Amino acid sequence: MSAFTLKHRRDGGDTPRLESWGANSEYGTLRDVLLGPVDHYHWLETSSISKKSLRLGYRFDAAVARTQHAEMVDAYREAGVKVHMLPTDPNLKYQVFARDSSVMTPFGPIVTQMAQWWRRGEYAPVIQFYKDKDIPIYDMISAGSFEGGDFMMLQPGVILCGYTGERSQEPAVQQMKGWLEAEGWEVKLYGMDPFFVHMDALCVMLAERLAAVCVDAVEPELVDWLKAKGIEIVDIPFKDAMELGCNVVALGEGRVLLPSTSLTLKEKCLALGLKVYDPDISMIAKGGGGVHCMCQPLRRDLV
Repeated sequence: MSAFTLKHRRDGGDTPRLESWGANSEYGTLRDVLLGPVDHYHWLETSSISKKSLRLGYRFDAAVARTQHAEMVDAYREAGVKVHMLPTDPNLKYQVFARDSSVMTPFGPIVTQMAQWWRRGEYAPVIQFYKDKDIPIYDMISAGSFEGGDFMMLQPGVILCGYTGERSQEPAVQQMKGWLEAEGWEVKLYGMDPFFVHMDALCVMLAERLAAVCVDAVEPELVDWLKAKGIEIVDIPFKDAMELGCNVVALGEGRVLLPSTSLTLKEKCLALGLKVYDPDISMIAKGGGGVHCMCQPLRRDLV
């Protein structure tokens, strides 16, 4: 029986998998998800998207953001997913984006390290959550900043991890890479332009061997690598990707959660026979994050 610890990872690998929690893909049936509270959210200059919203004078409406967050929660529950919520801290305005403060593995969550000073404190409530749930932490990043939006578990044993040097930094992703390679996993690192912030703005799994990718915004080498892994690509236009049209969540069993504004991807998913849940999160998204940014899978069926 696993019990909470700050370091479940065994040096050199062979770390035991968790019995009741964890995931080994981005598309196994999602059973439990960790979300962040929207209570104290408002837009900050965190990315090209939020800077544009502020520059153009868009008005943030906290009541609308709360209503949209509730709509997203209802979509998860309608899909049979148990929703867990991080403890609220009024000092953490971007806590709603629960993807970034930790990433789940079969061996337990990795607690990350945020780059921007107004998000660094997010480690505290995420550690408290795992302690309260008695979920052992695999390990905690210490070599630099590393944010969960860059961590893509493409299939069992294969991880794609982006880094820009501004949000996720190479020493930190190399630290994570060393840990998981010791467990026998393959970890591909992909250097990105800081404009895109995180990997999940450009590449997200929709189902087994099926990924949404903005082909125009990534290097051909990455596209070739994905195809070599047997992954079929659903190409997303650059304009859509810049509006978080690629930032979606695979729910498993042929189901996808995406924002109502992702019209191109919704059409392509329906054509592929996928069931779509599409809550309106536009007020939240204008601050720089989509549905994938807001979720941290805690338990998926192993595939």
